[in-house]
Amino acid sequence: MNSMQRLMIGTCGLLAAGAVMDGVLSGGLVPPAAAIVGRPATPVSAAGVARRTTRRVVRRSAIYVATLPVGCGTVYIDGVSLYSCGGTYYQPYGTQYVVVYVD
Repeated sequence: MNSMQRLMIGTCGLLAAGAVMDGVLSGGLVPPAAAIVGRPATPVSAAGVARRTTRRVVRRSAIYVATLPVGCGTVYIDGVSLYSCGGTYYQPYGTQYVVVYVD
């Protein structure tokens, strides 16, 4: 087989592959992508809202307390265990607690 025949066969192969890919991408074998409300990747879904609201920054303050106020509950924000007491968040730090701000 000479070089001209190889070139023609290669060119035909590339054209055929391009035609197949064009058919696949234009909806032949793969359905068109569509955002459907309620699916996890859409911004209106519950999973999307949960993903956006849990990405928060927890910053420590310089305020320390020896004991927590009465009626605190445990919450997890961005994988960190905190105590929520009337709108104020505390994080354990040694034998005391530090006030943290959640942004």
